[in-house]
Amino acid sequence: MNEPVQLGRATLYLGDCRDILPTLPKVDATLVSDVPYGVSYNSGWDNKFRGVRIANDDNTEARDAVLSSWSGPAIIFGTWKVARPPGVKALLVWEKGTVGMGDLSVPWFPNTEEIYVIGDGWTGSRVSSVLRYPVRNEFHPTEKPIELMRHLIARCVSPRIVDPFMGSGSTGVAAILEGRDFVGCEIEQAYFDIACKRIEDAQRQGDMFVGAAA
Repeated sequence: MNEPVQLGRATLYLGDCRDILPTLPKVDATLVSDVPYGVSYNSGWDNKFRGVRIANDDNTEARDAVLSSWSGPAIIFGTWKVARPPGVKALLVWEKGTVGMGDLSVPWFPNTEEIYVIGDGWTGSRVSSVLRYPVRNEFHPTEKPIELMRHLIARCVSPRIVDPFMGSGSTGVAAILEGRDFVGCEIEQAYFDIACKRIEDAQRQGDMFVGAAA
């Protein structure tokens, strides 16, 4: 495992989260991640977009392997195509504003993703479970909007956010802008470098925008 890169309140690891997560100290933290679904966790990490080899939509090994070693609250992105993780307390729906292909035999197109809220440790006033934030894929093919991630992180009680599959670092950027510590793991060097740059840029903004997300 490589030594982490420390960028202010962010600690970033280049490597396999299976090796990194067990070494992290047991502190108050919330896992917020777009854990790969529809992939085989044990078959390798060679897909250029997600660091994993695509298997099939019924495979939840990556997600379940991470959650089985996590004892705190979590927010996990997912899909109705696979079994939901255990312990879900709330189901949120992200309306992305884009149109996917989906099953062409039915007269509806997919434009949403599911978000699972697991465990305890949430705050804030009650709002709609349908979250409307337009998708942007500027840095990563499954990139999440910063505004969406800030909305979620603002409702986490924990002072630290952990993303084992941080990709291009959107969760980390949102965590920094919300005044939280952040720990991220990414196995692909190219996306790790992008994440470092984006999070470093967010860090420079300091506390100017902390708490501004709705």
